[in-house]
Amino acid sequence: MIEIPADRLSDELLDAVIEDYVLREGTEYGLQDVPLATKIRQVRAQINRGEVLVLFDPELESCNLVTRQQLRRWRAEP
Repeated sequence: MIEIPADRLSDELLDAVIEDYVLREGTEYGLQDVPLATKIRQVRAQINRGEVLVLFDPELESCNLVTRQQLRRWRAEP
């Protein structure tokens, strides 16, 4: 996995990566219906704060978003 600085991506590409992430199963917000645009803004804010990182998997040729904590755990695993 390669960390990609979010500021190296165009706004359109970053929004597409975020949209793909929030539309995946398991990222529902509970009983409340949250508009897609709101979810994208929330995740973008987490990226801007450095809480969420953009990773590229060269094997799968795909991007994913992970929290900084998740990345630390993965790197610490033997």
